[in-house]
Amino acid sequence: MHRQSQAEQPPQAQPFRNETDLALLERIEQGDRAALHELYHSYQYAVLRFMQRITKSLELAQEGVNDVMLTVWRNSKSFGRRSSVSTWIMGIAYHKALKALASKHRWSSRFGFHVEDFEDRREASVDPDEHRDLRDLLTKALDDLPPAQRAVVDLTYFGGYSYEEIAAIMGCPVNTVKTRMFHARAKLRTAMPTLANDER
Repeated sequence: MHRQSQAEQPPQAQPFRNETDLALLERIEQGDRAALHELYHSYQYAVLRFMQRITKSLELAQEGVNDVMLTVWRNSKSFGRRSSVSTWIMGIAYHKALKALASKHRWSSRFGFHVEDFEDRREASVDPDEHRDLRDLLTKALDDLPPAQRAVVDLTYFGGYSYEEIAAIMGCPVNTVKTRMFHARAKLRTAMPTLANDER
């Protein structure tokens, strides 16, 4: 699967979007590679940006997109329609991102340095020049959050998912999602003014 340079808008868990995704997933179950390509095209940017937010690594995120869609291809028949296709795909992405992050940390610990020091940290962005200063500050603040809190913020504000959908993606109770968001907001409120002052 090729890497697409033009960013796509994050998919929303809307009825019309889910109907289209379900039709594609049914074709994928029959081995239709064109349907997989279409689904990949629809979700590539959303999954890439989300996985980069969790792993803080563009390289891991780029590898992760293909890994996620390969899982969709292999496990399409296991989709039980208990959630939207969008929620299912982002759930796969979330758990693969956590696995990649854990693997990166084990590798860093083994060799005594941080892998991210050698990685391309450029953010996947729809418009690289739009609101650059604010986005840079937000990225720095988000990077200091634990992965689970970064995921909740990203899925809420960038993905447009509800707390119920995020709970399904992360495999946790809704109250846990709310608690993570509460702590994330508190940390971001503290970090953003400090980062803004540091940039002056």
